[in-house]
Amino acid sequence: MASRKLLLGLTAGRRLRSRTQQLFWAASLPEATTSRSLAAVVAAAQQSGGSPAALLFSSRTISSTRPATQSAGDAPGPSAVDHKLIMPEDEFHKLADETIHDLLEKLEEYGDSIQMDGFDIDYGNQVLTLRLGDLGTYVVNKQTPNRQIWLSSPVSGPSRFDWDASTDGWIYKRTGANLVQLLEKEIGELCGTPVELS
Repeated sequence: MASRKLLLGLTAGRRLRSRTQQLFWAASLPEATTSRSLAAVVAAAQQSGGSPAALLFSSRTISSTRPATQSAGDAPGPSAVDHKLIMPEDEFHKLADETIHDLLEKLEEYGDSIQMDGFDIDYGNQVLTLRLGDLGTYVVNKQTPNRQIWLSSPVSGPSRFDWDASTDGWIYKRTGANLVQLLEKEIGELCGTPVELS
């Protein structure tokens, strides 16, 4: 009886190893959401002659995975952050502060020139707020972790602007809009008087 249990255990172990190899040698692996994909780990195991299962489960390269295919309605999961591509924090603050302070100065001048009821501009806690009375309120603020400037507009809604060195400006990647040009267009149209913010 003991030898039969041992034989069954060995057979089950072989099946498990065979299934593990099939699973990890498969070409269509899910994409990892960490810095190294599963496919890269398996390729490294193949080159070194080691077991991909042992390499995967003995390392800490996988925090989670997502299926390689998604249905049309599913939004993609979070992607890995490439920290080499993130702007240094001090550079971000310099660029964002310059932009926001320039906007503050030029909008104050604009408000003095048009003498509009309800026009009020305020800057505090790194948030620029422009009130246009019944026409709505603009809010511009820095988002340091994302290295972005966020805009809340009564016309176009919320937008997130990234620094684009090639155009020397803050660009909304989804639409290609430039922060300063968008504000010039919207505020000029709302107030009925062109505004120069650049």
